[in-house]
Amino acid sequence: MRGGFRKGISLSPKRLNQMMKQTGINVEELRDVEEVVIRTTNAELVFSQPEVTIVEAPGTKIYQIAGTPVEQTRISDEDVKLVMEKAGCSEADAKTALKEANGDLADAISKLCGE
Repeated sequence: MRGGFRKGISLSPKRLNQMMKQTGINVEELRDVEEVVIRTTNAELVFSQPEVTIVEAPGTKIYQIAGTPVEQTRISDEDVKLVMEKAGCSEADAKTALKEANGDLADAISKLCGE
C-alpha cells in the first residue's frame, strides 16, 4: 500500500507532531482544569478533574474532554422560587429539596411541608 498507513509501521509521537504542524494542526493540553459542566435543558453533566485537549486546525478549535461525568438534574430558578413560595422556606432549603426529589416540584414541596 503506497502513501498510506501500513500494517506494522507506527509513527513516533515526535514525527506525528511534525506532520500535524505541517498540515496546520496544533494540539495542546489545557492545564489545571478543575471542572467542566455541560448543561442541557433537563440535566447537567459534571466532569470533575477532566483532561481537556484543544485541537486547533485552520478555522476551528475542537475541545476534547476525557473523564467520567456525573449526571445531575438541572434545577431552574423558577422552580426554586415556586418551591420557596409554596413551602415557605429559604432558597437553600428549596434547592436541597429539589435536588433530593430529582427536580420533582410536588415531591419537593410535600417533603418541605412534612406531608
